Amino acid sequence: MTDRSWLSGWRLTLIRIFSFVVVITITVYIFSIRDQADRLAGYGYPGIFLLSIMANATLILPVPGIALTFTLGAVFPPFWVALAAGSGAALGELTGYLAGFSGRGAIENNPTYKRIKDWTADHGGWAILLLAFIPNPLFDLGGVAAGALGMPVQIFFFWAWIGKTLKMLLFAYAGAASVDWLINLMGGVP
Repeated sequence: MTDRSWLSGWRLTLIRIFSFVVVITITVYIFSIRDQADRLAGYGYPGIFLLSIMANATLILPVPGIALTFTLGAVFPPFWVALAAGSGAALGELTGYLAGFSGRGAIENNPTYKRIKDWTADHGGWAILLLAFIPNPLFDLGGVAAGALGMPVQIFFFWAWIGKTLKMLLFAYAGAASVDWLINLMGGVP
């Protein structure tokens, strides 16, 4: 997808090793502070943004970012919750991209990864948008595939941001609607 001729030999190896170390460090750190999520949510939109980065920056280890968006969509205006959560989610997904850029390693022979990589190679940003929009655990593989394919990081981020923000819009508005539904279920008592 892109010319990496300026990244040759030892420079590319060093950048890949550094990217891999960054991804592992971020994943371990975020997993270690996951118990502090409630406190960050109290900071409003910046807290939502940071929690969304944390929820999406981990590779493979699940952190409930969608549940946060659903819940806070009932507390704050859903559009702004979705914008903060979608932006944080897209930024957090750069860890998957960096993992792909650093080298595929253990997942290179995984048949699911191979299908996602082929699909991403064929459809580019549209594949990233769809993988980001659909709630699934496979987006990390899409990020790895995009990085491995050499998709420009700004293109990856743009499509991931659109997909993640649209998904967060659905969950934030569903959270807001759930409050009205519960109030009606309880007989109109706020």
